[in-house]
Amino acid sequence: MTLAANSATFSSGYKTDAIEWQRIVGTPRFDYPIDYWVAVLGVQPELGRIDFLSKWAPNAYCHYHRHLGPTTLLVLEGEHHVVETTPTETVHKVRTAGHFARNLGGDVHMEYGGPQGAVVFFSVEAVDGKLFDVLDAKGKVLVTATIDDFVNGRLKG
Repeated sequence: MTLAANSATFSSGYKTDAIEWQRIVGTPRFDYPIDYWVAVLGVQPELGRIDFLSKWAPNAYCHYHRHLGPTTLLVLEGEHHVVETTPTETVHKVRTAGHFARNLGGDVHMEYGGPQGAVVFFSVEAVDGKLFDVLDAKGKVLVTATIDDFVNGRLKG
């Protein structure tokens, strides 16, 4: 995967050109570089499930957040960094292409792409239509992202 200097896009080895991506960038209220894309692949609202791809620019983050329901992921390209925070410790995990994981939900973490960025497949189960709580640095909920937000392109920085 490569990134052109000052470019808003990067190319993936996967055929992602025809996919409709939503780009999310941070605002000045966040003190870390937020720059990622989300592409919805499939939705089963009756089951509360959504499948999507996320891709990160090199060394860029998505928002600090909490998964509300079970999440399955597969790293397709690059390095997917996850920094999990609990009341007693912080753990930094580096997931490389081929890494598969299933989490039960409730985990609070930062995610970001490694030096070459990252492309990750997610399958997320919603809790009453809710997917993630976006958090501030102290863990206060800023906004809750829903399946509807993903489907209707209402994700914001």
